[in-house]
Amino acid sequence: MPKSWGGVVNCGGHRMGGSITAPNPEGVRRCILGAIDDAGIDPRQIDAINGHLTATYADPVEVKNWSVALERPPESFPYINSTKSMIGHCLGAAGAIECVAVVLQLCKGFIHPSLNCEDLHPEIVPFAKSVPHAVVEHPDLKIIAKAGFGFGDVNSCLIFRKWES
Repeated sequence: MPKSWGGVVNCGGHRMGGSITAPNPEGVRRCILGAIDDAGIDPRQIDAINGHLTATYADPVEVKNWSVALERPPESFPYINSTKSMIGHCLGAAGAIECVAVVLQLCKGFIHPSLNCEDLHPEIVPFAKSVPHAVVEHPDLKIIAKAGFGFGDVNSCLIFRKWES
């Protein structure tokens, strides 16, 4: 039986586009796949992604990295939301606050909206159906991937799975 969680932290080494403020795409994809492997799940089981998404030039790169890592094109891409769209970027506290948001979504069976993103970046438009602009009731929600990518080219990905006895 798969675990109820999984996670990986890595660093892209400031190579291949990685820098003090931008993640290395290869490092991001390795992080996502490592967390999935650690959780013992199949990428197709992910119902939603709580992304790092900061409304910057990096968002299209992040969405593309998720799509490549999960091998899920826009047609089968899971929901993806940004807690930062509602509360801003809380810097060092962002990951902890977003993890609480993920647990609440799993517990209550909903996906929170990504507010203030009506004008999606052109490279994200193919994924528009996966970006909720209002609360989505999802009573069968079971697995959410939570990401933190960026500063220092340090990446983290956690897999949260709803506990079912």
